[in-house]
Amino acid sequence: MDNGASSYRRFRDNGDVSGFDEIFMEYSDGLMLYLLSIVGNIWTAEELTEETFFLIGTKKPKFKEKCSFKTWLYTIGRNIALNYLKKNAKKPTVPFENAQELISDEEAVEDAYIKKEQQIIVYRAMRKLQPKYQQVLWLIYFEGLSNKEAAKVMKKSVRSTESILYRAKKSLRSQLEMEGVNYETT
Repeated sequence: MDNGASSYRRFRDNGDVSGFDEIFMEYSDGLMLYLLSIVGNIWTAEELTEETFFLIGTKKPKFKEKCSFKTWLYTIGRNIALNYLKKNAKKPTVPFENAQELISDEEAVEDAYIKKEQQIIVYRAMRKLQPKYQQVLWLIYFEGLSNKEAAKVMKKSVRSTESILYRAKKSLRSQLEMEGVNYETT
């Protein structure tokens, strides 16, 4: 019996809220990524993940142990996602005058998708760097902090942070090149 099943049983049968917390901490990120593969939108996937946990937290469906707890939980999430897709499948008709606007919107979405894919590649390469390099790159490029703000978060001087940033970018460039990615295009 896996830990999720015992935690859920404690929550469902004894009202032990820490059991629910354990389940949420263990499975929420993976469930959200799985639901993202179904709905294709991170915000929607996050909402559907919350809805899945809300359902098991309020309705407390019985886990019959015919499969692993994770499989059972992901099945509930999948069903919620498919219901969401059915409910939102009706596409409104668009007047011809707005068609050009939609094409430019589609191009903007495609550009955003390509940028997001590039960010994922960079993020994966970053995860292979030293923790301080990961931290400085994340704060400055993903969170948009200035060097001064990043230095404050990292409890370092601005000069030290800039030095770490320089080495981090150099290390990231090497990592991307080792993975066959042209650094200049990402």
